[in-house]
Amino acid sequence: MTHVTDHFASFDGTRLAFHTEGEGRPVLLLHGLFSSAHMNWIKWGHGARLAAAGFRAIMLDFRVHGMSDAPREASAYPPGVLVRDAAALAEHCGLEPGGFDLVGFSLGARTAIHAVGHGILEPRRLAICGMGVAGLADWERRADHFKRVIDEFDTIKPGDPAYTARTFLKSQGVDRVAARLLLDAMDDFDLARLSDITMPTALICGIEDEDNGSAEELAALLPDARYIAVPGGHLNSVTKPEFGEAIAGFLAA
Repeated sequence: MTHVTDHFASFDGTRLAFHTEGEGRPVLLLHGLFSSAHMNWIKWGHGARLAAAGFRAIMLDFRVHGMSDAPREASAYPPGVLVRDAAALAEHCGLEPGGFDLVGFSLGARTAIHAVGHGILEPRRLAICGMGVAGLADWERRADHFKRVIDEFDTIKPGDPAYTARTFLKSQGVDRVAARLLLDAMDDFDLARLSDITMPTALICGIEDEDNGSAEELAALLPDARYIAVPGGHLNSVTKPEFGEAIAGFLAA
């Protein structure tokens, strides 16, 4: 199967790309920071796995990522901008409350939690990948790490804890000016709102992934959630077939 790429105008007119693969019940997939739909969902075959399982994978490129625009004006990054982009794509695709599933990895997982916790998106099932409590409630510390990567980009050398993130950022060709503005548009999630996330939820996380805290702890705080361990750490769990198999298996249950 092959994916199809299209574009749409988000809530503020920013031109965003999305990719679709398969037919059937729609699944909206949100990728990680400085990544893209291609890197998280298409390259490693997860979109194809969902298509083979009878789903229609709808894979967004967030603004500043992938094939979407990366505006350099601060006005293009209001609070909650990525949630608004995801909601705009859901509206563009005609996704009705309870009529689609939602999957997010890392930054996409944070965005999905914010969207569902605030009642902006209402999926039938929710898969939160590569995320724990710290990634939701301690965003400022995590954001500071990535801001340092951007601000000190040209001076970070091998051996520096930030070098891996710098290398990935460079490989993806991300506009650093736009990325810096985007980081300031995110904030912590009020953990009290987790009780509002009542649909069946899977916390899918690499067994060695501790980048965003404990996924098991987050699963315990949600009303109807279970933890699913897959091989790998934060950077490579998404490359494993078990990752996509876990998502497809949960959504098909």
